[in-house]
Amino acid sequence: MTVRRDFMGPAGCRSDLVIGHDEAVAAAREQLGRGGSVLLHGPAGIGKSTVLRALAAECAPSARTVLRCSATESESHLPFLALADLFGLVLEEVSAELPAAQRTALESALTGRGESSLRRDGLALRLAVLSVLRALARKGPVLVVADDLQWLDAASAELLGFAARRLGDTPVRMLCAIRTEDESHDRSVAFGFDRAGGPPCPPDTLPVRLRPLTRTHISALLDHRGYRDLPRSTVRDIHRTSGGNPLFALELGRALAENPTPPRPGEPLPVPTSLRALVLSRLRMLPDEARRTLLVASAGARPTLALLRAAGRVNAETECARAAELGLLATEPEGPAVRFAHPLISAALYAEASAQERRAAHAALSTAAADPIERARHLALATTGTDPEVAARLAEAAALARDRGAPSVAASLGLLAARHTPADGDPGPDERRLLAAEDAITAGEVDLARDIAHGVLARATVPAERVRAWMVVIEAAGQALGDVDAVFPQALADAGDDPRLLALVHYQLAWRGLVVAGDFAEARREAAHAAELAARGEDRRTELMALAFQASTETLMGHPDAAATIERAMREPQDPYVACHHNGVGSARFRYLLMSDRLAEARATITGLLREVRRRGMVESEVHYLRSLAETELRAGHCGRALDLARESLRLARDTGIGEGASAMLASLAEADGGDPGTALKLAEEAVRLAEEDGDQMYLSRALAALGHAHFVAGDAPAAVAALRRVRKLERALGITDPARGRWHGDLAEALVLTRETEEAQKVVDTAREQAARLGRQGMLAVLDRAEALVRAARGETRAAVAQLTAGQDRLAALGTGLEEARTAFALARLRSGRRPGPTSYDEAARLFRRCRALPWLRQVEAAALARPAPPERLPAALDELASMERQVAALVIEGATNREIAARLFVSVKTVEATLTRVYRKLGIRSRVDIVRLAAARRAK
Repeated sequence: MTVRRDFMGPAGCRSDLVIGHDEAVAAAREQLGRGGSVLLHGPAGIGKSTVLRALAAECAPSARTVLRCSATESESHLPFLALADLFGLVLEEVSAELPAAQRTALESALTGRGESSLRRDGLALRLAVLSVLRALARKGPVLVVADDLQWLDAASAELLGFAARRLGDTPVRMLCAIRTEDESHDRSVAFGFDRAGGPPCPPDTLPVRLRPLTRTHISALLDHRGYRDLPRSTVRDIHRTSGGNPLFALELGRALAENPTPPRPGEPLPVPTSLRALVLSRLRMLPDEARRTLLVASAGARPTLALLRAAGRVNAETECARAAELGLLATEPEGPAVRFAHPLISAALYAEASAQERRAAHAALSTAAADPIERARHLALATTGTDPEVAARLAEAAALARDRGAPSVAASLGLLAARHTPADGDPGPDERRLLAAEDAITAGEVDLARDIAHGVLARATVPAERVRAWMVVIEAAGQALGDVDAVFPQALADAGDDPRLLALVHYQLAWRGLVVAGDFAEARREAAHAAELAARGEDRRTELMALAFQASTETLMGHPDAAATIERAMREPQDPYVACHHNGVGSARFRYLLMSDRLAEARATITGLLREVRRRGMVESEVHYLRSLAETELRAGHCGRALDLARESLRLARDTGIGEGASAMLASLAEADGGDPGTALKLAEEAVRLAEEDGDQMYLSRALAALGHAHFVAGDAPAAVAALRRVRKLERALGITDPARGRWHGDLAEALVLTRETEEAQKVVDTAREQAARLGRQGMLAVLDRAEALVRAARGETRAAVAQLTAGQDRLAALGTGLEEARTAFALARLRSGRRPGPTSYDEAARLFRRCRALPWLRQVEAAALARPAPPERLPAALDELASMERQVAALVIEGATNREIAARLFVSVKTVEATLTRVYRKLGIRSRVDIVRLAAARRAK
């Protein structure tokens, strides 16, 4: 067997090779797995060669022979070179099996001895290549790996194509890669397999295009290669400049890592020489004036021909047309936009220009641009040194961007304003930097905000500026407030006795009490103190935020003052920012409505809030509200809609690094009820891990509740019990008494029933019912009725259980909680099917789950309908038909013993008990321990 060394390593050792290409790799792997061939294609640097190597490493063990060639542009003129690479090490193995004429022609072509050519020995060479592949395939599967087909010498391409079209069922797979620059070229590749002149692959080859990576994948790739300290805003710029091309992104990341001076605000990334060379050769074919025109276009945010003409480029149309001919621009035939063929061309052009040329381009655009924000940005980049007038115009532009809902732009403009503000200006440069940092927080660019704040703290002596900077540092920590514990004493010291500054610090201390200390009572006290201090200092915004936080903690605690505090927080005057902020009064009111089962009002409230924060560009609030809307839809039984929203929230959270744990938690709940329970388990485990890493006690309890729910839906009751017992312990320590906060109590009680711990299940129901009744949580009471009914059924009180479930279903239907209504109908169907068996017993539950698009639950209903128990009159007698060991295990189940306890008493392993129970279920036509108890109860009744 011939296997080149670089294919022998396991694919797992090349984890960076397939980042972002999972779907393409999966499609290729599936095609290769069934014996087919694959052609990877896409632009230069997209990852074709690396993915090809990873796939080859996976496939090599299943092939007897691996043939490899990798063409290069410099050698593409040499005939038969690729063929020599492929067959050079194996020809001797099979040459004796070739006809003499074929062997002679092929050896002459491969060795260069003689005068073999396609013109002279065309048929013999073609048949020889086909014969070699067939001879190798007779000894075992063959894998042909060919990279860079665009540089394959013409003779080798012709011979391989001839053979590939005639291999038929011969066990020869081809794994190839070819460069394609655009979609039209891609289509020509896909259509070229069934005719001569196309890629030298079999006709049924699967073309797999490798597409640009997302920002999240570019971030992961940079992290994997060691570029971990890049701010998220820089990663965003790398993604935009590279166009999602992994090679370009890594080169840009390397250049930034090696450059001690990061780019200034408003300037593009530095482009390393290695990448400039890819595009500058074509730029040199343009006249100087045309290059200046393109430089102006590269400096503009949205260049058009009209803008270029207004900036003094009078021949812009002709010059852009010439650039398009060279492949530098991709101008729209019917539109005014001037678009570079790749973002890297624009970045390289700008990087290559001198500082004087750049300032001239920006100066021209500072008067030509129609948008005041653009004019201000260009004016700043055209100006050197401090200038109060320029700084003021930039500050005005930042305010305009903020009002337009573009806080990221506002932050960039604010930093430019600070750079041009004199040291003795009013406002001063640090005050403008802090405003930029706060805009960056709003935009979700926490790394940038943290860097700005630390820079201010290194210089500032004014208490107000220092406290504001500390607040930015705390905000940038997100849920990981334990990481900034040392900040609070310093912030308190800087605040002195100023009530306005103290209010800011105590508001953050309230969050620390909740997230780090896990003490709702302490959090509530700190929030109330912060509101009092803010009122004394006439800081209405901080007062409203503190009141909203106090209301939220009271709601979650089940505190009687919650409604009154919300009313206080909603009094005039209001602050528009606080009104829509995810920690503001609107959010507190939404949570109160949701927990009170007022779903229609909750949906209307959260939809309005989401619309407003999107308009304002408040990214963290958007992530939060997408989660909240998903939770509302899930409660209402709109599982498909909830799943879409939860996935969108998770994508945005991962893209920005904001609220990843909380979004994973909600996505887990949505997947468990409307998607894939396996995915739900993974997401819940991720949420638990992130909460534990952050030391976030509040979200840890919710993540564990999601984990318990995922286990419950997946059918693992013991694991569900273990997770939900941890939730119960955590919430007791936190001081959370309102069961409507996490709504895990029903899952725990039902899982305990399945594990035959009915006494504990009843205690869970009784404890939660007391609090739910006190707070008027009608939906929670109906869910607890379902759990209690299942406890009764396990005790043999079937008639009472049916009555309780029927009443509970009606109450849930009236409240509009569709999923809980469907779950109750399912529980009712299970009980009734034991009395009146038949598939129609489950029709109502199936209808309700189908209406909810609750696919995992619907699959459970279908399984239950197919595996319905035998008629009641036969079931008690069936117990006597069990084998001795089976009867012993069933008897201990009836007593309430767990699998581990049964194993200990019978001196067998737990696995033996599980296997025995499986046989019992099959023989009796039942599905669970509860059914065994029901059978015993039916026997006693007779």
